[in-house]
Amino acid sequence: MEPVKKIFVSIQFDAEEIAVGELVSDDKLIYFKYYQEFQKRGLEISPIKLKFNTGINQANEIPFEGLFGVFADSLPDGWGKLLLDRALAARGISIANLSPLDRLAYIGTQGMGALIYRPEISIDHADQFQIELDEIARSTKQIIAGLATDVLDEIFRLGGSSGGARPKILVGYNPDTHHLIGAEKELPPPYEHWLIKFPASSNSKDIANIEYAYYKMAIDAGIEMSDCRLFESKSGNTYFGTKRFDRQGNNRLHLHSAAGMIHDNFRLSTLDYGHLMDCAFQLERDVKAYEKVLRLAAFNVFANNRDDHSKNFSFLMDGTGKWRLAPAYDLTFSYSGHGMHSTMVAGESANPTRIHLMKLANYFNVTNASTILDEVQDVVNNWKKYAASSGVKSASKNSIQKVIGR
Repeated sequence: MEPVKKIFVSIQFDAEEIAVGELVSDDKLIYFKYYQEFQKRGLEISPIKLKFNTGINQANEIPFEGLFGVFADSLPDGWGKLLLDRALAARGISIANLSPLDRLAYIGTQGMGALIYRPEISIDHADQFQIELDEIARSTKQIIAGLATDVLDEIFRLGGSSGGARPKILVGYNPDTHHLIGAEKELPPPYEHWLIKFPASSNSKDIANIEYAYYKMAIDAGIEMSDCRLFESKSGNTYFGTKRFDRQGNNRLHLHSAAGMIHDNFRLSTLDYGHLMDCAFQLERDVKAYEKVLRLAAFNVFANNRDDHSKNFSFLMDGTGKWRLAPAYDLTFSYSGHGMHSTMVAGESANPTRIHLMKLANYFNVTNASTILDEVQDVVNNWKKYAASSGVKSASKNSIQKVIGR
């Protein structure tokens, strides 16, 4: 396969595909230039690290292999990257020689958010088909173990552009009949764009139920989240699903992670919730942005979600150029890889408390901070109620209670 040297970037919110600019690779360096016509629209896709300009732009090699964060956000990581690599290797393509532009070309029109990359290098698949969740769950385990499966291409098609470490697929879900189909193409009504997760080998068997209980807690704590539900397979297995917030029907919203927005290496991050509060305010131009981030920080602290890295916070831009903090996602009980919060709270990551949350709030003059923290704490204190109503097993319910009840 000849390496991709140029990619045309566009953005599509509705039926209109809008040309944005060009990515060019030259001697392993990657450059980007905005089209002047696009700049006239005022839709700044990355207003911190890739502001509108008439020049040729080059990002640093770190943290995104020479890509600007807004484009790196389109690339899958974790599970999605594994699927892409396996699918390409199965076709005899050396993944060791793939450049970031090669990977974007394979993502093409199927990435999260609204950005589109052409030329698009396609992997041939069948059309939409009905999904059997248990079969996909079994296949994900085989893929992780390195074994070939008959549904490798189908799973790549469904989940190859999804981020995160846990196996997951993108689907079309009919809320009237509970029928699932593949979500590669535009969905016929009343199907909706959803994402369904599968347990990793290290997860407890009731991981889906735990995440669903956390979803219900977060909603009652005043945190915005997209609709979530539990999907049951024919054999009675349970999987966690969430409606995609980067889709409105078949229309799209531009999605930009905090990691991509401020060029934070989420694996070696020094991010503080204060940085996130400042970023949210710059985009929303509303002091309520401080309150939203503080409420989310409080939930992650009180409910022990320590996997709160910078790719687990995102922002959305609509077709008018208006930005807002995206609904919260990936909220669940977690120790994180190093046992500390991935995002610091007023400089504290090992054991942040209400004191650190108040210090953070006071710095940004959040006048109702104490009320916000009380509201979140009151909900988390009722963990056992949420666990029981979500089907969490007694062992998990009690072990989590020992941690968050301290």
